[in-house]
Amino acid sequence: MTPYWPWWAGAVGLAVLTIGYTLATDRSFGVSGAWERVLHWRREAELERREAEFTDERTLVAALGVATAEHFGTVPAVPVPPGPAAVPATDGRRSGAHPRPAPLVTQAVLLVSIFVGGLIAAVTSGRFHIRFDMGAGYRHLVTGNPVAMVALLFAGGVLVGFGTRLAGGCSSGHGLNGCGRLSPVSLVATATFFGTAVAVSFLLWKVI
Repeated sequence: MTPYWPWWAGAVGLAVLTIGYTLATDRSFGVSGAWERVLHWRREAELERREAEFTDERTLVAALGVATAEHFGTVPAVPVPPGPAAVPATDGRRSGAHPRPAPLVTQAVLLVSIFVGGLIAAVTSGRFHIRFDMGAGYRHLVTGNPVAMVALLFAGGVLVGFGTRLAGGCSSGHGLNGCGRLSPVSLVATATFFGTAVAVSFLLWKVI
């Protein structure tokens, strides 16, 4: 008896997660981008603050006029759009522009929830325990030396992070959302990293 959910239950859960996240935030679900933004939270918070200042179109035009005057040393007349102040966009983007990521706090909560959800699942299933190795399979196929293990895991993490940023997304961003939307870039990216994973797994288990 397998201790894991059947494949169809996992598929339903992932579908509910991705669709629910998109409906709630009007953004695509992704983990690598969330990590990058949370790690640089000061920069992202400043960007969000600046965007909030210029949701009023008249304020934006006035600021551009001041910046132009400072740059050219002139004092041009600053045109003010007629009518009431523009209503801030509810989804954080202007018409025709690429959507901004979800708010920083939303992505921070997402990352914390991933950890908490995994912890709850492990505890409730009775399989939670702290360990300092990767298991018997890793020791047999790769190494049992703890120093070498840490070095290899660190190098692997660096390569995964580099590849994720190079591809513009991770398995959750490309594999779940991108492929679900039939994005050509995501289809190619997903085929590449899953195909590579299959080839490496076959090499490890069949050759080594």
